[in-house]
Amino acid sequence: MTMRTRTLGTNGPQVSALGLGCMGMSALYGEADRTESIATIHAALEAGVTLLDTGDFYGMGHNELLIGEALRTAPAARREQALLSVKFGALRGPGGEWAGYDGRPAAVKNFAAYSLQRLGADHIDVYRIARLDPDVPIEETVGAIAELIEQGYVRHVGLSEVGAETIRRAAATAPVADLQIEYSLISRGIERSILPTTRELGISITAYGVLARGLISGHFSADRQLGVNDFRAHSPRFQGDNLRHNLNLVEALRKLAEQKGVSVAQIAIAWALAQGEDIVPLVGARSRERLTESLGALDVTLDAADLAAVEEAVPADAAAGERYAAPQMAMLDSER
Repeated sequence: MTMRTRTLGTNGPQVSALGLGCMGMSALYGEADRTESIATIHAALEAGVTLLDTGDFYGMGHNELLIGEALRTAPAARREQALLSVKFGALRGPGGEWAGYDGRPAAVKNFAAYSLQRLGADHIDVYRIARLDPDVPIEETVGAIAELIEQGYVRHVGLSEVGAETIRRAAATAPVADLQIEYSLISRGIERSILPTTRELGISITAYGVLARGLISGHFSADRQLGVNDFRAHSPRFQGDNLRHNLNLVEALRKLAEQKGVSVAQIAIAWALAQGEDIVPLVGARSRERLTESLGALDVTLDAADLAAVEEAVPADAAAGERYAAPQMAMLDSER
């Protein structure tokens, strides 16, 4: 495996072609092993992964503390190569309940102060509000990030799960390096208006959910028991007939993967990599075993015929069920 690199935006940092999304090490996907999580981050850095993605609300700060510990205990050369992408703004209650988003400038700077402390870092490479705050113009939120850049605490402005109009408004306020948004074989909505807009403006995409939270990893089965705190226990795509339909899509993809001698996860990640040099997939591996499998996608070459076969097996809009439950979908600016 040779780690390739891509650039975030027109003037953003150079990063590894695959990034590591660390959320699952702290929240939403059942219990995680702290020792194995740290070992997985170390293994990712050793393999040449540079982009580590987190959010200050993942486990109410747990994920940032975890990454901070992993970086503190990594060899100096590996620690220095790490680029931190941080989402902020999601409000939580003490019981873990969601309480909206806060994009006010004072809140932006407050969130950043706590993140820097938990991460043990003197700056954040890409900083972005997790979801649009409907009560605060995006210009004000991005303007606050721009001030943090002037002060040396942040390097680049990022966005997350916003639509084309919001992207344009943000980019008119300050240079935007990257948009983080869900993008996979079964979540291709950004191709309609968001991806053309980011490409016009020179903004890259860090694609989360490239394996659809494990649904198209090739490792998920219909009889899998999910804990009440597992996001997938409440996700429409993992329910009843929707799940059975979606797993049939996975089986069609598995046949193609077997023909190429690769895993289902590898062909799904390779498809995302093949969508353009401006796409940086985030893999959510929580163990070294899954990380190794995901990184193997870098060695998978899909030619035009392969890509056509993949998209015939899993056509756009073929998935059953929305990617979030209705209340969460209603809050997504990217879906409006």
